[in-house]
Amino acid sequence: MEQTRTAKDKFLLVLKGLVMGAANKVPGVSGGVVAFVAGFYEEFIYSLQKVNLKAFKLLISGRFKSFYQYINGKFLSLLILGMLISYFSVSKLLDYLIVHYELYVWSAFFGMIIGSIYYISKDFEEWSRNSILFAVLGICGGVAISFLEPAKENDNLFFVFFCGMISVSGMTLPGLSGSFILILLGNYVLLLVDSVNALYDTLAEIIALDFGFLQNEERMRMLKVLLVFATGSLAGLVSLSHVLGYVLKRYKKETFAVIIGFIAGSLGVVWPWKEKIYKIAENGEFLHDRQGHLIIDNYDRYWPDFGIINTYLAIFYMIIGAFIVLGLAWYENRNKAL
Repeated sequence: MEQTRTAKDKFLLVLKGLVMGAANKVPGVSGGVVAFVAGFYEEFIYSLQKVNLKAFKLLISGRFKSFYQYINGKFLSLLILGMLISYFSVSKLLDYLIVHYELYVWSAFFGMIIGSIYYISKDFEEWSRNSILFAVLGICGGVAISFLEPAKENDNLFFVFFCGMISVSGMTLPGLSGSFILILLGNYVLLLVDSVNALYDTLAEIIALDFGFLQNEERMRMLKVLLVFATGSLAGLVSLSHVLGYVLKRYKKETFAVIIGFIAGSLGVVWPWKEKIYKIAENGEFLHDRQGHLIIDNYDRYWPDFGIINTYLAIFYMIIGAFIVLGLAWYENRNKAL
């Protein structure tokens, strides 16, 4: 599995990890789609499969170099580095853009998913009756998930661990958004906003040699939640990769058909024209998160008004989004051909 990579390849892999991490942050968008279109999905799944009992034995026996090579460590470490950079940079920028230019951000992602569907489906080898059936099942699954009612926030550590296992589905299953799954489970704000902000503030304080956070019970609770969530995510990533690796080896065409269907079904989640529905307490007041922001419960989708300029700007950003994906795919294919 280990490949010889130039400095340029390594830099591009970090960039792909950065984009993948940013995609995972946005509800409705799947980081797995990035892996699929950028051409490293199968290597990603098979590398994660190597995190197994043999790898554990190599690690505890101190054979670190063998362990690193066995799990395709160069590939995984560069990809994870990009994701980590993303969570402290691009994801912050995305938060800002979604607040101030929400319609255009959703439009760009909508166009990117359409571009992904076109790119993946045009190279699909065979559309048999069986493949069409699996694609339809994928579409139905994606649409059904987009209309589920979200649950209430729950910081029970066992549930947080479960959320971690489920949330990484967006990295391993193209079309299934881990962030949107967390909204449905009621823990998006807790796990991807509050706990990440707690970590960010803690790191800033450590750099400033301020250790007052150790006496802050709420901060320590949030860091504990984040640690359990990260552990669950790692467990989910490894376990899902083993399942997907097995399925890809034996039912590759059917798996790709379901993935194409799932990506198409996820368009309902990323539909740009929608109004936020906020959570309301029993007394009729809007609920807020720990940062004072209103908590999103779901979305009310509507058809755009073609009598205003914003609609046409949104369509323009859709086209830009589609061309970004197709351009990246073309660039990746050209590099492979050289």
